[in-house]
Amino acid sequence: MIAAETKAVAARGYATYGPAAKFGPFDFSRREVGPNDILIDIQYCGICHSDIHQARNEWPDLMPATYPMVPGHEIIGSVSQAGDAVTKFKVGDIAGIGCFVDSCRECAPCTGGIKQYCLQLAAYTYNGTEMDRVTPTYGGYSNKYVIDEGYALKVKADGDLSGVAPLLCAGITTYSPLKRFNVGVGSKVGVVGLGGLGHMAVKLAKAMGADVTIFSTSPGKEEAAKKLGADHFVITRDAKAMEPLRNSFNFIIDTVSADHELMPYIGLLGYGGALVVVGIPPSPAMIHQGGLIMGNRIVAGSLIGGIPETQEMLDFCAEHNVTADVEVITPDRIEEAYDRTVKADVRYRFVIDMSAK
Repeated sequence: MIAAETKAVAARGYATYGPAAKFGPFDFSRREVGPNDILIDIQYCGICHSDIHQARNEWPDLMPATYPMVPGHEIIGSVSQAGDAVTKFKVGDIAGIGCFVDSCRECAPCTGGIKQYCLQLAAYTYNGTEMDRVTPTYGGYSNKYVIDEGYALKVKADGDLSGVAPLLCAGITTYSPLKRFNVGVGSKVGVVGLGGLGHMAVKLAKAMGADVTIFSTSPGKEEAAKKLGADHFVITRDAKAMEPLRNSFNFIIDTVSADHELMPYIGLLGYGGALVVVGIPPSPAMIHQGGLIMGNRIVAGSLIGGIPETQEMLDFCAEHNVTADVEVITPDRIEEAYDRTVKADVRYRFVIDMSAK
């Protein structure tokens, strides 16, 4: 018997084989393009700090690493093939992929447009499996991706796309809580940390009309913060600068992934104010309940956004000309980018040019 011709998509990525291993070329296959799938030829992929955590197995309890691992969930590219039933995209369109590529499609979060909270656990873009719980997922440090059109995002193709790629994680991670807590004209917003997430929070909050304060431990970042549009800059270790700001903020987003105290920021919230954490430090934070009760304050977490909200964010950013500030690199510089990201030596996101040889 003659074997049936395979239609699997040959792909090449850059993989690591262990927590201390270097990245190298990795050949693998994507699934064949089904009726509802599109094939994306990847142009750019951002480097998120969570890529580093997972590649180095620094979240063994949260997201244990499986190798070989091809990271990357801030993906932009062009559609080179579309299945017969696809209606959202056509060949030549620019498409994006974020942090997940499938879900159960039946639970309340899935039917409610927030598939990232799928009760059966969404299929993550990398370091996970498809919903069959067997087939591994490989991410955007690669040249091709096959995805169901319902989990891909439409991207306006005007201008340089390298700064758009980080919107698929850093952008939606900060946009979602800003929208959830109704940030707009007249809102007083604080942003803790000025890195890949923090700089997007500044840009988005300003585009929404808010008055924005950056909280940082690094005095040298003040000039950069002002260039991004921040109205104020405060050194968090300066008690005299922090004290007059107590009880005055409507909303604070904490983007820091290193261990730090939350109570100083809770004390800055006004009545009914919200502190939203989007970074995951190694150790749990201590919170005194009285700081919440006495001001009717909220402490919340937020995980990216669903497909509808992510599309809304991309459209908002296109309308307001919001992109990430990036440094574009070739794939042979991934280790350098990881080391510099850990040292906060990038303004503000590394993006890999996946078309580079």
